[in-house]
Amino acid sequence: MLLAAAVLGGVLYYQQVYAYYDDVPSNAAAVMLTSVSTGEAEPIVVQGFQGIDAISSPLRYRACFESTLSLATLTETYEIIDNAEPRVAPRWFDCFDAAQIGADLRTDAVAFMGVENIEYGIDRIVAIYPDGRGYAWHQINECGEVVFDGNRPPEDCPQFQKAPSDA
Repeated sequence: MLLAAAVLGGVLYYQQVYAYYDDVPSNAAAVMLTSVSTGEAEPIVVQGFQGIDAISSPLRYRACFESTLSLATLTETYEIIDNAEPRVAPRWFDCFDAAQIGADLRTDAVAFMGVENIEYGIDRIVAIYPDGRGYAWHQINECGEVVFDGNRPPEDCPQFQKAPSDA
């Protein structure tokens, strides 16, 4: 019985930490930020991109990269957000330290809206440091918090459309 529990625990651990993640292919590695002037997400030039994602959850996306644009240019051109909360990445994706990024957002790093509603209720957030280091992750937005709790979307949110398989 104890052996079976240990094996099951090991399988569950593996599934949560390793099994469902895939590398984000380099052709899908475009980092996008939302323009202040147009409200549309635009790609920015980056180098050294590393990313992971999983189809099992829209919140599993993480990325690390270096921006070639100055922070001054970025803050004048793209939408800054205040409620960025980096999500913890698997330990093996060691370029992404959510606790450090979160602390640095209170000092010198700046968070930008990457893509709003990349999936319904999920925003891609991008944080960039003065030295060009950048990080991206997905987080639930205000509309998602309401709808995912089983409530109707507020008036200022887009209508939630269930996927055909959810109907």
